[in-house]
Amino acid sequence: MQMPVPNPAILAKKAAVVAALRAVLPADAVIDAPEETRAYECDALAAYRAQPLAVVLPRTTAEVAAALKVCHNLGVPVVPRGAGTSLAGGAMPTEDAVILGVARMTAVLEVDTVNRFIRVEAGRTNLAVTAAVEGEGFFYAPDPSSQLACLIAGNIAMNSGGAHCLKYGVTTNNLLGVTLVTMAGEVLEIGGPWNDAGGLDLLGLVCGSEGQLGVVTEATLRILPKPEGARPVLIGFDSNAVAGACVADIIRAGVLPVAIEFMDRPCIRATEAFARAGYPDCEALLIVEVEGAEAEIAEQLGLIRQIAMRHAPVEFRESRSEDESRKIWLGRKSAFGAMGQINDYVCLDGTIPVSALPEVLGRIGELAKAAGLEVANVFHAGDGNMHPLILYDANLPGDLERCEALGADILRLCVEVGGCLTGEHGVGIEKRDLMTAQFNGADLEAQMRVKDVFDPRWLLNPAKVFPLDLSAARRG
Repeated sequence: MQMPVPNPAILAKKAAVVAALRAVLPADAVIDAPEETRAYECDALAAYRAQPLAVVLPRTTAEVAAALKVCHNLGVPVVPRGAGTSLAGGAMPTEDAVILGVARMTAVLEVDTVNRFIRVEAGRTNLAVTAAVEGEGFFYAPDPSSQLACLIAGNIAMNSGGAHCLKYGVTTNNLLGVTLVTMAGEVLEIGGPWNDAGGLDLLGLVCGSEGQLGVVTEATLRILPKPEGARPVLIGFDSNAVAGACVADIIRAGVLPVAIEFMDRPCIRATEAFARAGYPDCEALLIVEVEGAEAEIAEQLGLIRQIAMRHAPVEFRESRSEDESRKIWLGRKSAFGAMGQINDYVCLDGTIPVSALPEVLGRIGELAKAAGLEVANVFHAGDGNMHPLILYDANLPGDLERCEALGADILRLCVEVGGCLTGEHGVGIEKRDLMTAQFNGADLEAQMRVKDVFDPRWLLNPAKVFPLDLSAARRG
């Protein structure tokens, strides 16, 4: 994966950059020792890495603004970082860049259950947002698989979703406002706790902008009352395509489950060996969860059973207790860790129309066979957000390149059938050079002009999202 050559002029003035940062930040907020900056050389796309020039870990919005102003004045690129769980290289630095991490900014600033919002610092973990309000009967809906570790700042940057986004939407549907610091150190308040915030919809620009426009330091998030009850069912099939057709039929019938998750045989076997959730040994399984009052749950599950039976499932297992519900979800929540124990893999993030699931699953199998690689599928089937895991051997020369070529083919397939390159992982460096598969030159120019407004010198995360040849003049 190509990255820009580090600017030797910036490398040569490292001592001056570090001194300037230390002059405006607390002593423990600036890291420049190589043995310590190594911890920040990559995110969860660990195949690529580079040690940053320095790392700053501010505790307040004012400190973020001060650090950015120093880097802006010295012409030093800055790469914002949350918890480093990005799977697309979105937080990977270059050697002439400063990493700015928000992980120390964890405070809950305001909770308003009457108006159903919470305001938090952006370094708070996703799961800790719900923890702050669950005692009062509320929760925060987006629930990415990494929710125990990932931060709200990163969720906003990548517009993260999760298993329950089918009913409740992704981050953009639950984000009300942000405090954003521009590269020049200007603090902007965008949106707020009310749905009728005036002016341009800058919040829609910021959510999903991957650290290109500014650093989010605070967020106002929508919270929701906990549902009265919830119950999952596990449905096994002897064909991936049939499982995909069942998903399409459930959506077509007008049922709105809170989640529909898909796993295929390679993933089922790996998670069963790892988590022992009691899954059937079949080609594909769905986890479908509904919620509401008991009568509402029974009605929805009855309709889902009718639809599933038309597809001849090998198993239909309805949870009858909290423990059974936990076991049904256990394997799905453990899937990525389980796969990591048996193989190196790259996790993709294409999104397709639900109606195209049977076709796309079949074609992924064909592409994988032609490439001589195995693909395990686990994804949010309800909204078509696919996460194919391409298995490869990192120690085998050329295997990573074969894996990446297959990944590019799969993502082009997603666009071909009417989908897009990413649902929640972002573009980062992983899909940067595929942007031309989805957008034409005019589209990309319009997007880059938006960045021009917020970051005229292209110092924020400058090697990400846009193909390097298209952004070269701006980054120069």
